[in-house]
Amino acid sequence: MRVALRPLPCLTKFWMLLVTTACASGGGAPPAPVSAQAPARPRPYPVFETRAFAAAVDAGTRTRTGRPGPRYWQQYARYQLSATLDPATARLDGSGIITYLNRSPDTLAAVYLQLYNNLFAPTGMRNELVPVVGAVDVRSVAVEGRAFTTVAEDGRGPGYEVESTMLRLALERPLLPNDSVRMAIEWALTVPPDGAPRGGTDGEVYFVSYWYPQVAVYDDVDRRWHTDPYMGNAEFYMGYGDYDVSLTVPAGFLIGATGTLRNPEQVLTPQVRARLDSAARGRGIVRVVRDDERGVGRATPRGDADGRLTWRFTATNVRDFAFGASDAYLWDATMAVAGDADGDGRADSAQIHAFYRPERRQWAWGHSARYGQHSIEFLSRYLWPYAYPQMTVVDGVTSCAGMEYPMITCIGGPRDTLGLYSVTVHEIAHMWFPMRVGSDEKRYSWQDEGLTRFNQAQAMQEFFAPYDRERLSRENYLNLARQGSASEAGLVGEVELMRHGDLYPVGTPAFGIASYDKMATNLVALRAILGDSVFLRAYREYGRRWLEKHPQPYDLWNTFEDVAARDLDWFWRTWFFETWTLDQALTSARRAGGSVELVIEDRGLAPMPVRLAITRAGGAVERMEVPVEVWLGGARRHVIRIPDSPRIERIAIDPEERFPDVDRGNNEIVVR
Repeated sequence: MRVALRPLPCLTKFWMLLVTTACASGGGAPPAPVSAQAPARPRPYPVFETRAFAAAVDAGTRTRTGRPGPRYWQQYARYQLSATLDPATARLDGSGIITYLNRSPDTLAAVYLQLYNNLFAPTGMRNELVPVVGAVDVRSVAVEGRAFTTVAEDGRGPGYEVESTMLRLALERPLLPNDSVRMAIEWALTVPPDGAPRGGTDGEVYFVSYWYPQVAVYDDVDRRWHTDPYMGNAEFYMGYGDYDVSLTVPAGFLIGATGTLRNPEQVLTPQVRARLDSAARGRGIVRVVRDDERGVGRATPRGDADGRLTWRFTATNVRDFAFGASDAYLWDATMAVAGDADGDGRADSAQIHAFYRPERRQWAWGHSARYGQHSIEFLSRYLWPYAYPQMTVVDGVTSCAGMEYPMITCIGGPRDTLGLYSVTVHEIAHMWFPMRVGSDEKRYSWQDEGLTRFNQAQAMQEFFAPYDRERLSRENYLNLARQGSASEAGLVGEVELMRHGDLYPVGTPAFGIASYDKMATNLVALRAILGDSVFLRAYREYGRRWLEKHPQPYDLWNTFEDVAARDLDWFWRTWFFETWTLDQALTSARRAGGSVELVIEDRGLAPMPVRLAITRAGGAVERMEVPVEVWLGGARRHVIRIPDSPRIERIAIDPEERFPDVDRGNNEIVVR
């Protein structure tokens, strides 16, 4: 149950004693009397809303059920972009017309745009090492046809200014609600070399990301521009828009990109087009461009007088646009059955593309189209149908590692079969979170990465049965959690999930463990608490409610509570806001009067139900659960009596390891 964050007379007592009952209005039992003596253990207090979220509820744009409010609004943009890539210099020259639609009730005096590639400027703010290639060269800016110059030193008057990765356009005429503004910008940048996060070039392939001015997010909760600089570690909070993009490259280059290729007859030879058509009609893998068919006159026409071709792509209602280009690429394609994405009663399909260099076959890239196909089909069944027309997997520079963009992912580095499928399905799973469910990755990186790691695990369990990716995530988390929190163990320690992505200790595993593995482990535990059916219904409902919208953590939590009809504040507080660990132990079991008296201790700080497996003579296993309320009441020790007929031989806590217990050496006892 969410509780609005407002001045509360008993709030200080809550922080001091960490009691469980709320002291604000909102229902529930009245607070228990607080003794002068501190309780035996800290107990999770309610999850308080931020003031901004509470204001959004009052304004009708959010609710406390997890549904968008009846007055929910969201901004939108339309991008018409052109770019020319010169592989000899790694230089990209771009121009664009951006139309920004103000769907908010607010009047905006300025518009903010991200220049992400200023991360690579000599003076760029960053929290990881990157190659320095220079800032984005903003050549011209115009608004509604009027040329803008940089703003005056006093900041007054229309114009633009650049600070870090942000370009601010001070408008001549404020942008009113339900109005739009048209901006024209020309710029140039150098595609950074391998070593740049999430893209770059190794001189043979070019994966070009964050290459155009992108309008920053102005949302219904904060009612302000999100102007956090891109510093390298934390990822992105992006709005939705339509894209019409023209990319000019040398003839012979192949391009994989966000969106749908609109002019194949101008950039591909008849043979390549025929194979693409064939790939769209069946689930077999088609070798669209083979080893000896790359280059000018074979894969592509010869181009214009300068030997160049312009590829045109369009995409509707997506949050970004990226592309990979090379004249070394092979091209495989197939089709995936994605389910009924548009609700017309018929199964829809998506084209699958894989672009890779011949030598990458040793890393299993010859199977990458099949991996993409399985990823789309499995996730469409497990979550909801894939809605985009295509999905492209691109062999990129090593420092790409694995990075997602709408309808395309860049994968770099040596891989084996397991490794290539693993990163492929992970990045493709991002097409659901955050591409379609557009959370704020900078502030809540777990809200896309942790959900995606969990979804990746489900797919890998099917593809590589009986491979258990959930166990790997759990062990990754536990290995760090056993070292204590970062405040206790120095920089090398665990950090809570609810932390801005740029504020984790640099050079430690804290960010990755919290955002990926701990959150995936949280979902496994939550599934065990709610049961598979309720969990999956709530999980899918969260996605359905927030398709192409901007959910906050409260929307996720409220949806689960709404669907499950349970107050789970104790779970959210424990596993998202704290670094408490779970350590349940069986300390004694003795026979007495036809029963076994079992003593259970909760030695950690994280309260969870106790799942008991009781093995009786003959091998029958009986299940029993001690509810979490026992520990929420402050207990450290609990005694239960279990009938001893048939005779009990041994008792174990959570033998399936659904909960992340830091010490499983005390989870089983033999009854003698």
